[in-house]
Amino acid sequence: MEPCPTTTITTQFATLPDPRVERTTRHALLDLLTIALCAVICGAASLLRSRRALPNGIPCHDPFGRVFARLDPVELEHCFLAWVRSVAGEVVGHVVAVDGKTLRRAHDRAHGKPAVHLVSAWASASRLVLGQVAVEAKSNELTAIPALLQLLDRRDCTVTIDALDCQTAIARQIREQGADYVLALKENQPTLVAKVADGFALARANAGADLAPAQYAAALTIGKDHRRLERRRAWLISDPESLAYLNPADAWADLRRIGLVEAERRIGGQVSIETRYFLSNLAGTVQALAGAVRAHWGVENGLHWIVDVAFREDESRVREGHGPENLALLRHIARNLLPQERTAKCGVKARRLMCGWDESYLLKGLAA
Repeated sequence: MEPCPTTTITTQFATLPDPRVERTTRHALLDLLTIALCAVICGAASLLRSRRALPNGIPCHDPFGRVFARLDPVELEHCFLAWVRSVAGEVVGHVVAVDGKTLRRAHDRAHGKPAVHLVSAWASASRLVLGQVAVEAKSNELTAIPALLQLLDRRDCTVTIDALDCQTAIARQIREQGADYVLALKENQPTLVAKVADGFALARANAGADLAPAQYAAALTIGKDHRRLERRRAWLISDPESLAYLNPADAWADLRRIGLVEAERRIGGQVSIETRYFLSNLAGTVQALAGAVRAHWGVENGLHWIVDVAFREDESRVREGHGPENLALLRHIARNLLPQERTAKCGVKARRLMCGWDESYLLKGLAA
């Protein structure tokens, strides 16, 4: 059989430092990474014996456990970022959604180790995972998001973040890195939410008098899917006086817009309405703000849901050392690779099965 083709993964991960003592090393680190990636995709360990040299045979379970528990997740993340940049290029003008997810079974209660929580960045247009950072024990996402943003260093894109991480320091860092922000507001900041709600109530009352159309704009979109009808109404305020009232000390860097999105969902005879508020420095139209808000939820459907359903991430009991976050990153690589192979018209879960059934299709997936 022909050897595995050289891929960007092979190139970018070749510099990853090996944490093992050289005299005890029987299997090359890149071989272990390649086999593990194939196993994540389809469990195809037998393929590698004919495609890679493997002078000491196919490694058993223990070397994988030791290597992934000891691999430096920061170094692995740097290799991952280099690989993503090589295949995705720049994300100028794109929406980058930042959101967290807990590896629910990666805990060890007997030794007081909580489940690992990861913060990931997702490019909505290219539908690729751009990076991840694990939240340190006894900490929260507010410490991990700045580290992730620093790693990404994405300029001229729009970063969207959920309400729990809507903080002035994060907004300032995004602007300092040359990106725009759309930050959600909820009840975790009741005073600010109340001010924004009052601002929209006043704007609605004075829309025909004191505010110019450009300072108070509205948009409506209607979507229908899976027997669900959804109306999304969006409003934004760019009135300087209103913004000065909300941001008296310029705490929110370059604040230009406050937004309101009202989603009305009809499923059968049931109707639900959800109202959300947003802070943003975007200078565009209300449609641009509403589009960024809508794009943010791609991280839930395109990443979190996929790794849970197609890769069964929440069932993984790997918990030793850095194993949980390192294997989560392998799942992100597989998640990025599989949709890039476009000859099969099916979902990620079906593509994983096809990779297990057909070695040639697996090679196409690896080279994607």
